[in-house]
Formats: sequence, structure tokens, C-alpha cells
Amino acid sequence: MPELKVAKIAVSGVPFRLDRPYDYLVPDSLAERVRPGVRVEVPFGRANRATEGIVLALAPESDFEKLKNVTAALDAEPLLDAGMLSLAMWMHERFFCTVYEAVKAILPAGFWFSGGRMRQREKYVTMASLAVPAEEAAEAALRKRGKAPQQAELLRTLCAAGRAELHDLLEFSGAKRQSLNSLVKQGFVLLEDEEVFRRPQVAAGCAELPELSESQQRAFEGINALANGEKAGAALLFGVTGSGKTTIYIRLIAEQLRRGRSCMLLVPEIALTPQMLRTFAAHFGDEIAVLHSSLSAGERFDEWRRIKSGGARVVIGTRSAVFAPVSELGLVIIDEEQEDTYKSENAPRYHARDVAKYRCAQSGALLLLGSATPDVESRYYADTGRYGFFTLPGRYNERELPEVEIVDLKRELRRGNGGSISARLREELQKNIERGEQSILFINRRGANKLVTCVECGYSYHCPNCSVSLTFHSYGHRLMCHHCGYSQPLDESCPECGGTLKYVGAGTQKVEEELSELFPGVEVLRMDTDTVAGAGGHDKLLERFRSERVPIMVGTQMVTKGLNFENVTLVGVICADQGLYAGDYRASERTFSLITQVVGRSGRFEKPGRAVIQTYTPANETIIQAARQDYESFFRSEIELRRMQALPPFAELLSVTLSGLDENQVLDCAHRVMRHLRASSQGVEGARVLGPAPLAILKVNNNYRYRVTLCASPGAGMRRVVADTVVRAGASKYFKGVNVYADTNPSD
Repeated sequence: MPELKVAKIAVSGVPFRLDRPYDYLVPDSLAERVRPGVRVEVPFGRANRATEGIVLALAPESDFEKLKNVTAALDAEPLLDAGMLSLAMWMHERFFCTVYEAVKAILPAGFWFSGGRMRQREKYVTMASLAVPAEEAAEAALRKRGKAPQQAELLRTLCAAGRAELHDLLEFSGAKRQSLNSLVKQGFVLLEDEEVFRRPQVAAGCAELPELSESQQRAFEGINALANGEKAGAALLFGVTGSGKTTIYIRLIAEQLRRGRSCMLLVPEIALTPQMLRTFAAHFGDEIAVLHSSLSAGERFDEWRRIKSGGARVVIGTRSAVFAPVSELGLVIIDEEQEDTYKSENAPRYHARDVAKYRCAQSGALLLLGSATPDVESRYYADTGRYGFFTLPGRYNERELPEVEIVDLKRELRRGNGGSISARLREELQKNIERGEQSILFINRRGANKLVTCVECGYSYHCPNCSVSLTFHSYGHRLMCHHCGYSQPLDESCPECGGTLKYVGAGTQKVEEELSELFPGVEVLRMDTDTVAGAGGHDKLLERFRSERVPIMVGTQMVTKGLNFENVTLVGVICADQGLYAGDYRASERTFSLITQVVGRSGRFEKPGRAVIQTYTPANETIIQAARQDYESFFRSEIELRRMQALPPFAELLSVTLSGLDENQVLDCAHRVMRHLRASSQGVEGARVLGPAPLAILKVNNNYRYRVTLCASPGAGMRRVVADTVVRAGASKYFKGVNVYADTNPSD
């Protein structure tokens, strides 16, 4: 009798408090297919509901009488190897998520099943080829040209082409499928289904590797030595905007490929992927695979399979590309590593940098973090020797940084200019238009106006589902909530008193309208989430800006990073104060980074660049430091502030967030969490519990949100305490109807 096996399975749909490997018996009929990394279907719960799970391990079992059977294996081969299963288990511990939530993050969207059938299958095309020698086929074509001219044409076409896709063959020859079927029956033609990959367009790689400047060469040699070492490591490449970090990335990747190793390059925005893809495809061609959310499910699925099979050894993509199933990983590059977009806001709430560190440790690879404005924590680790540290002090080919001018918006108001464009910025825009040069304007708010208010009674429109005001969008003349999607038409007058409505606080739409009034006939492109919706929206818009030399582009954060346009010589920051006083301890860091990055889009090639920063607080130290592109000064002041306040990197923030429809119940539960955390952290040096406190936006989609935060020294062992708190909350009757989750160093 064959040895019976038990599968340890992570089951989907299980709450965090009940998440553990569940034991199921593997029947003989599935013994060959049920292996670690394979998804299975199992009966779960008292109702034996058919539920999906993934096999974590197999073990012999003697007492199996009470175990239920695995009912189906959903994959022919394991989707995850031992390393990726280990990653899922680590994510469960690190990010307070279930194992299956981690697995769903690791696998591409095209893998999920409905009723046992894959929603997104492999793609096949039918190929036609000659089943007989070409000479014999040519003779048959001569015999058939009178009685069966279509068959004759099909044979002549295949004699010339040898092999062709079915659709192309029929279209080119003008023949019908019936004629082809006759040739198949007669034994002249063979039809075979062939798997093909749905792929985003990638240019062929033929460009020579770029030359390096002296400072680039020094950085490359130092980083390459770390990458070629025997142990895993991490390094920070700090270089001003335009210093040529991408060139070093190309040389490092080429070196890893030469050694037979694979590489990953992560970028923070989908908008950057097409530009990076063009640059790297010129050197690596079909070695590249692309992974980001703008691809169709089929494209993502096929790129994933191509990577797993070894058909692509360079992966370029956004946050989730860190899970790409590369083998022989040698290098992971995270470009613009300071960006919040590398942090997931949904379970599992992972940071791509943390996952990359784990994968590098697994593979003995190097993690390279690149930025002109590094994350304060990363810069601190470089200072203390935890990371290797390499710098590019100047722009490539010694080009000058842009000349920056700060404009006081209070002075503009006193002069009677209440618009978004100051007189100084208008002058500079006019100069660029006359010269045929391009300009980029940045404002971190989409829509036309932040709010609409009544000048008579002070009434303003608020979202009925969220504790925010509605944003006016001139397109469609509607008010919208950017959190839950609620929208309504704008009234002609105040709905309370009939008074006149006033528009307050500009967004991208409003700036676009003002520019059209200031510069009639001058084209303006707008780049925000409203204009780039749909597959390839970013690429199409940026390509128009580049190829057609559209004079002005106005946009949100999408225009601040990584864009590299030869003809852009002017950058304007519409309001540098947005976000500076948000109450978040990272507010100054984010503001410094955004301003520095967008200013760096100007003058990156032969023509000198300028920038105009508009602000209501021109004496603010962060704005002055950003205008000077003085990261070192900013870092020194910011790290001392963090040290005094015991904030990261000198502490770890472990948060427990509670949300629900009943605010009183949520707040009561938050107090219970606070008391439990205080009791559990007593005696831990430096540990403190903050809150409960409402989130910056208290109500979203009718759910009230409060947070309790445990601050402790890194490595103090408080993660287990927080996980236990979430488990206890989930099991308590007091928390019924309240959603509770934990996070590490949340970005909001």
C-alpha cells in the first residue's frame, strides 16, 4: 500500500487570526500532482465549502482518519518554488497578512481560478507547414491549378514560406479554410498549435554600452565589486538629477548578464516604464520582460511565464515586479527609491525595498538604491555603514543645474494677481514659447478647484461618504470625491441661500484653463490620472510631448520623476506649500523630494535650464534647500529632528488601524487596543504607545478610521505583540463589525 501523505495548505479567505497551515489528506489519484507550490481545491469549514489553497509542504501522517481529502489540483506544475514559498511565509510574519494574501501578491493576476477553470489561459496560434518535401508540393500545385486553384495557391505559398501562421496564410493566399482542410486530409499540409507570448512592444537591442565619465566609472567599479561578491549586500547610489545614474544601471546589468545572472529594475511610476523600457531595450532587447498594472492580464501572465522559463533575464516594472520569478538573481535596482509608491496600501502592506532585501539575501544578490533625494532612512544607513555609499556629485558632462527663483505668492496677491501663474512664471513661459522650447508645470492636485464655497453664507460641498470636500472638475461640470468616487453636478447657485459660488484652490484642470487664457493658441498637455486612464495612456501622452514638442505640460507627481526631455528648459512649481504642513513626520521630506525632482527635469541636455518655485512661505528652510538642490543640508537637519523625536530610523512605528460604520464603537475598540499594547510593552525600553487618533481623513466610504501606534526600537520584538493584538481583536465580540489591521511604518 503506498504511503499516504498529508498536505500542509494555506487556504484562501481565512482571516489573519485563523491563518495557519491546514492539514488535508492527498488521495492516491492526486499523489503525483499535489506538490509544494501547486494550487489545490479543498473542502473548508463545517459546510465543506470548495475553497482554493496552495500547498506549502508535504508530510507523512499516521493518524489521518479525521482529515478531509484534497479534491482537485489546479496546476500541472508548481507555480512557486521553495524560495518563493519561503518568501510568502516571511511576508505573513513581517506584514501582518495571511499566507494566501502574500501568495496572491506574488503571482500575476492571470492565474486566478473561477469554478476550477483558469480565467486567463496561455495563448496559442495555429501554424501551417508542408507535410511533404517542397518538390512534391510544387508538383501537386501544378496539377491542382486548374481544378483546385485555391489549393494550388496554398501549396505555392507554403513552398515559398516553408511555414506560416494559419490566419496569415489564408489572408495572403486568398484561399478559404475549406481548401486548407482538404490539403490536410490529403496529407500535404500539417497544422500545429504553437504557444505564443502576448508581449508589450520591445525594440531590438543593438546599441553599444554607454561610455562612463570619471565619476561614473568610480561608482560603477565600486558597486560592481559588491555585486560580484559572494554575499548579499546593499548600496545607495546618490547623484543629483541628470548625473547619469541610468547609465551606471545599464553597465551593471550588462555585467550581471555576462556572468549568467538575472536583474530587476523597479521604477516608482507606470509613466516611467515606457521611457526606461526604450532606454534599456536598445541594449538588451528580448532579454527584457515588463511587469506593471497597465498591461492586460494576458500580457502580465505571459511575461511572468517567460521570466519563469528563463526566456527573459532583465525585469523592468513597478512595485509588484519585485516578485518576478527570476532565477540566478544577481542585482535588484530600485530607482527613485524614496517614493511612497513602493509601499502597498492594501494587504499585504509590503514595501518593495523590504521584499527586495529578502530576495537578495536568498540569492546572494546586491540591492542597489538610486536617487537624487534618498529616503532619510537609506541615507542614514549609508552614513553608518549598513549600506555601501556611492555618489555622483555633478550632472553628466559637467552640465549646470537649473537656475532657480523663488516667487512669493503673497506678494502676487497684494499686486492683484489671484491666479495660479505668477507674473515671473508667465514671463519665463513666454520666453520659452518664443524660443520653441518646452516647459513642465507641477501641481500636486488634479481637478479644477479644491472646493466650491458660497460667498454669502459660507456653504461648501462635502462628500456624503467621506470627511472631505468635493473637488470641482470642469470637464462635465461635476463635483467629485477622490476617495470613494462619489460625484454630483454643480448647482448654478448656492443650494442653501441662493448666493454666488466661489472656486477655491487650483488643480491641474484649472491651471490648464488659465494657461489657455494667458497664451491663446498655445497647446497645453495635462498629465494626471484623469488623462492617462487606459492602457498605454502614459506612454502616448509623453510621446506626444516629446515628438510634437508641445510647448507646455502641466501635471501631478507623474511629471516630477525620471522624465528626460532634451527640449525642456523651464520647470514651474505652482504651489510648493501643498503637503508641507500635512502633519505627517515625512511631510518635509516628501516636499523636498518633489521640488528637487521636478526642478531636475529642466536643462538636462545642451540648453541651460531654469525653474520657478511659487510659494506662500518663501523663507521655509525646506523650500530654500530644495531650490538650492542641497540634499546634504536637508538630510543633516532632518536626521537630527528624527533623532530628537525618536522617529524612524531610530524607532520602528507599528500601527493598528481600526475602521467601521459606528464611530463610537470604533473609538471604543481603539481604546481597548491602546490599553493592551501599553500593558504588553511595559518594561520594553523606549517603547511608547500613541493614540488613539483619527487618520488625516477620518471617514472614507462611510467608515470611520482611528489608529493606535506603538513606537519601539528596531528589533525590540514588538511585532509579535502587535500581531497578537490583531488576533485578539478578531476573536473578541466587542470588535464585531470593526475591521482591524496592522502595518509597519505606514505611509499615511
